[in-house]
Amino acid sequence: MTTTNAGSGDARGRGTERRGRVGGVDARVAELLGELRSLGSEPNRRGMARYGINVERAFGASIAVLRPMARRLGTDHELALALWSSGFHEARLLACFVDDPAAVSARQMESWARDFDSWDLCDQACTSLFDQTRHAWSKATTWATRAHEWTKRGGFALMAGLASHDQQADDRAFLRLLPLIERGALDERNFVKKAVNWALRNIGKRNAALNIAAVACARRILASANRRAGGERGGPADVRAARFVASDALRELTSPATRARLERRSLRVRKRSANKRAP
Repeated sequence: MTTTNAGSGDARGRGTERRGRVGGVDARVAELLGELRSLGSEPNRRGMARYGINVERAFGASIAVLRPMARRLGTDHELALALWSSGFHEARLLACFVDDPAAVSARQMESWARDFDSWDLCDQACTSLFDQTRHAWSKATTWATRAHEWTKRGGFALMAGLASHDQQADDRAFLRLLPLIERGALDERNFVKKAVNWALRNIGKRNAALNIAAVACARRILASANRRAGGERGGPADVRAARFVASDALRELTSPATRARLERRSLRVRKRSANKRAP
């Protein structure tokens, strides 16, 4: 009498299913890479390079064509991992748009951060995906102290993304980021200092109370830089970087346009609050 090992059959079936899924994803990636290649152009690649984007493995396809592709593909974590693994610039950007924030692990964030090699890839990963994950706040504070240029930029890009997109966080969470911004302002590397500035500006545009705190932070950075330089001009590279971070932030955060937007936002919040209390 012949007996069947049901457990072994189940295992073989699961293995075949996994291989089928992997093969299917690989085929989709190959097809998408062909599509991305067809959408790119050498003039676009040259234009990307002029903006400081690493085009070594880029096709020259624009973000404007990647976002509709992402909407067509829908959310797909396995596809995102495979697209990222391909190593192509636009495929990695597309991965940021189709991945599922709920499925992203801290390990994946660290792995992808090690692969950052261009400001646009760093920023899209951090503000289109990572800032929506449960690890966003811890990575923002951890990465902001890293030495690696792109990972450190990622920390401050995460802060900028959280300030724009995390509607549940209270002001105290953002106030705790300001000391990191003050220290980060002294990093003279261009792609870091610009992200520090971005984080400070976005926090200061979140609401009126955080605007006051961000303006005070910028003024502390500027005063410290000028003291070190012995005046309002010159000084070593880190002092000049801090002066840029602070001055540019103050220009936007104290502008009439920003103040008017914040006042309108405060008015809307007060109206919603009053409506909730109404019987």
